[in-house]
Amino acid sequence: MAEQLSDLLLTPAEMAAADAAAAQSGISSFGLMVTAGAAVAAVALRLYPGAQRFAVLCGPGNNGGDGYVAARLLAESGAATTVFHLGDLARLQGDAGRTKAECPLTPQPLDTYEPRQGDVVIDAIFGAGLGRDVPPEVRSVIERVMDAAVPVLAVDLPSGVDGRSGEVLGAAFKADHTVTFMTRKPGHLLMPGRELCGKIEVVGIGIPGRIIKACSSERVGENTPARWKHLLPAGKLETHKYKRGHLAVFSGGAGKTGAARMTAMAGLRAGAGLVTIASPVEATAENSAHLTAIMLRIIDNETALRDWLGDERLQTFVLGPGFGIGAKARALVAALRDRHLVLDADGITSFKESPQELFDLFAEGEPHLVLTPHEGEFARLFPDIAADGKLSKVDKAQAAAKRANAAIVYKGADTVIASPDGRALINTNAPIWLATAGSGDVLAGIIGAHLAQGLPAFEAAAAGVYLHGEAAQRAGKGLTAEDLVAHVLPL
Repeated sequence: MAEQLSDLLLTPAEMAAADAAAAQSGISSFGLMVTAGAAVAAVALRLYPGAQRFAVLCGPGNNGGDGYVAARLLAESGAATTVFHLGDLARLQGDAGRTKAECPLTPQPLDTYEPRQGDVVIDAIFGAGLGRDVPPEVRSVIERVMDAAVPVLAVDLPSGVDGRSGEVLGAAFKADHTVTFMTRKPGHLLMPGRELCGKIEVVGIGIPGRIIKACSSERVGENTPARWKHLLPAGKLETHKYKRGHLAVFSGGAGKTGAARMTAMAGLRAGAGLVTIASPVEATAENSAHLTAIMLRIIDNETALRDWLGDERLQTFVLGPGFGIGAKARALVAALRDRHLVLDADGITSFKESPQELFDLFAEGEPHLVLTPHEGEFARLFPDIAADGKLSKVDKAQAAAKRANAAIVYKGADTVIASPDGRALINTNAPIWLATAGSGDVLAGIIGAHLAQGLPAFEAAAAGVYLHGEAAQRAGKGLTAEDLVAHVLPL
């Protein structure tokens, strides 16, 4: 799936396997630790040349070993440095024990650390491999550091952040800068971990790329154009509107038509060759008064829709924005079981009492359904998956995609796009001001445009989410959904 190390996300377990494989290949694990610690020291000196003291907080494992190396090198550079340790030093063994022995500084107990003005904290307590809540003494130190508002440089991941899920395990540092090694972990991109990492710097420490790739499932990554850009239709002179696809968007009734029009206009701006709003007769005048480049067709019921589906060029639909919840939505979805469909908002909620009915409709063949739930809608369709506290957001999206045979766009500040085959992408380009009423309607139209242009469901969803974020960046702070539509552009 990915071709470069910078594209990969390794879980903590996969990174541990890479470390072990490197050692088995003859690469010194102690040498890797020294290289990692040296990188931390170099970043600390580059970022904080005026620090009055580096307070290096070392844990009882390999993350602490990185910290002891950094502390030694900082002290050798002439920087004022103090080491604070967690756990029984006599039990520190292996590479971490060796780095502690080579550090000339006398470690002090972690719970004695009191931040003072001019400190820079180097957090080397736990890193990415933590799988339980932080102990009380670590929580107390985190609280003191956060209250003092001194800068924090995290080693691998801020202590207290789960490297697999990004969740906070009881308490966590909020770092200004994080140095991680070889690749990022999902916890660097998933919320709230992403907010707690500050600026992330990935440093190579000498593990060959072949080992990293061998230990990575390459199923999870960051959502970037490299993942789907090659599937976008090339602009050619002979292209015409039907080659660029026909997108149909269902409108709600009178007084509830604005969402569908925003969806439709977003689809047109995102590259669909032509877009039609399928409107109930009661809303025809309202819709026609606001439409120019977008066409209009009266579709009042399932029978009218099935007649329209006789046009084989009509393959892609969006249903949900402003549509209304109930039996009519379910009937129209059933009629579209063999077409490409983005199901959003009211369309999703219409199946809250019978989600399996929806899944059965689209169970066969290549995925051609895209579901775009926010957290509440996700829980309506997948209540057991949503309630499973052992699953990360990526895990949940993957499980939902498999169950529904659909591409899932699990929306939020850390939107996850998942495919039934296990692939998942974490989106990172959406600014906070994208959280505004109507932005989801725009997203549904952009995804629909890419489905209409022939992209597979997963890639269409991923492209749509990314371009949605780019439009928000262009629109700037204070955007409305109408502003967002105006800034939608094809890649």
